[in-house]
Amino acid sequence: MRLHDLKPRPGARKRVKRLGCGESSGHGKTSGKGHKGQKARSGGSIRLGFEGGQMPIYRRTPKRGFNNAAFKTFFAPVNLGKLDIFKDGQEIGETVLRETGLVNGNWDGIKILATGEITKKLTVHAQAFSATAREKIEKAGGKAVVIPFAPKKEKAEKK
Repeated sequence: MRLHDLKPRPGARKRVKRLGCGESSGHGKTSGKGHKGQKARSGGSIRLGFEGGQMPIYRRTPKRGFNNAAFKTFFAPVNLGKLDIFKDGQEIGETVLRETGLVNGNWDGIKILATGEITKKLTVHAQAFSATAREKIEKAGGKAVVIPFAPKKEKAEKK
């Protein structure tokens, strides 16, 4: 088989519907949009959940109870297999993980997960470890150091 023999699977490529190509094409005149009305206009689409001006269901239903979502802690997940790139005996913290690109973005803390294998003796500093990840690190001769973290100021002020 050569490159020139490659073809897409049957049914994988679908012909584009060509609109406005004369009445005999079947998609001429109104181009499949029917006659007039809001949905025939350019930009004429109604937003999700719109009920024609009637009070929508998401506003009609009562909102009850307490939602703790604003106070949830979001951890940046880091798999053990990714930590094998570091040198034997190295100390790994948040700054090192950010420099190497293993952690990006705004997170409340870092959690080390057990996916993958670790062969080097590392000292890992993080806010949380899965039980299996801690076992694997200690089995390889390293240390899993838990860093206590304070809640964010914005979250503390909301209380």
